[in-house]
Amino acid sequence: MKVLYKRLHPGAAIPCYQTEHSAGADIHACLDTPMTLASGEIALVPTGFAMAIPNGFEAQIRPRSGLGAKGISVPNAPGTIDADYRGEVKVILINLGQTPFTVSHHDRIAQMVFAPVIQAVFNEAPELPESVRGTGGFGSTGVGKN
Repeated sequence: MKVLYKRLHPGAAIPCYQTEHSAGADIHACLDTPMTLASGEIALVPTGFAMAIPNGFEAQIRPRSGLGAKGISVPNAPGTIDADYRGEVKVILINLGQTPFTVSHHDRIAQMVFAPVIQAVFNEAPELPESVRGTGGFGSTGVGKN
């Protein structure tokens, strides 16, 4: 799959796969000055690029495991970038850790995974078909082993 991209900032790093079989392409921060997130703080981090995702696909923005181990995550994970969006890619980061975390220019802050999209057709019905589970939700299947 080919994805067209445009640098919006001359210092922007383009997403890249770190290994031959990586599912996610790393996304880098594009900052003129470092940004520090206090414990519990959420920030929108610019990447300095825009892209054109082919129709029928989305880009999912996910946390990086190395940052997750430090308490840094993407609060809306996976975030979705639609095929018709042409603005700058930005990543929402949250510091769930106990200490401040600084993001610097070109730091790898998230990963991007492309996935096919299927749009549903919604049909109103007076009743829904029965199922074994029924209306049970929010932990109704338990947390222990079978």
